[in-house]
Amino acid sequence: MLWLSVAMLGSMILTEAQAASWSDTFLGYRYGTQFHEPGIEEEIEQHIVQFSHVSGYKYGSNYFNVDFIQSDRNDAINGGGSGAINVYSVYRHQLHYGKLFGEPLSFGPVRDVALTAGFDLSHKNSSFASRKRMLLLGPTLKFDLPRGFVDLSVLLAREWNHCGLDVCRLEGNQDSIDFDPYYQFSLAWGVPFEAGSLPMKFQGFFNYNTEKGGDYFGVATKPEQLSRTSLMLDAGELAWGSSNNLWVGVGYELWRNKFGNHGKPGVDVDAITFNAEWHF
Repeated sequence: MLWLSVAMLGSMILTEAQAASWSDTFLGYRYGTQFHEPGIEEEIEQHIVQFSHVSGYKYGSNYFNVDFIQSDRNDAINGGGSGAINVYSVYRHQLHYGKLFGEPLSFGPVRDVALTAGFDLSHKNSSFASRKRMLLLGPTLKFDLPRGFVDLSVLLAREWNHCGLDVCRLEGNQDSIDFDPYYQFSLAWGVPFEAGSLPMKFQGFFNYNTEKGGDYFGVATKPEQLSRTSLMLDAGELAWGSSNNLWVGVGYELWRNKFGNHGKPGVDVDAITFNAEWHF
């Protein structure tokens, strides 16, 4: 079902791109050896293939991203023998006040306000068998920059998930869970700049999620922080004069209280990554 949903959404995006006023699509790759998962003490090596699309149209914008995450054996597939695969997709849609009503709602450093709605979907074939489903809705402040963007959103989130471990089916535990509603404070940015003669960009996001009630075992969750940033060089422009084609650089992932977990191994992440993007 997840693969069908991703395929249908991808088809919608390609159709929408034909009517879009602007769009940017890329295939990406990230690699790192310092990742962690809750309950696993060892560091995990991951290869991440990414498909990402963003576009603008008459009334707002669309953003879609799917990560195909291949872990090493420290984060094993259900039954063991090889590393697990996690497919994680994100969709966000923004309705811009200025595009709807003909004049932006601007004040101070804010050039416009948008209403953001979206969802996260994931499926992982580990023994835990996470199947995240999340809906989000809330306002976004769009800051005025000469180049690039900075968005700050306050989103109300509702999440459903699954636990495939035998212990989750014991009396008093849960193998499927409907978490309490919570707030996500989300800062996202993409800022191009020049370092001397080098065309570069600094991009990323930071999410702060408030606690979301008890987990599968009745343990209270704690606030969660996730940030992914990258400093990228426009290698295509330097190598063959084609801008926004091939980007390479380094990234950093910070995660605290991963998925709201705490007091166990693997809930905090500090991972340096190699990043590459091919835009088309």
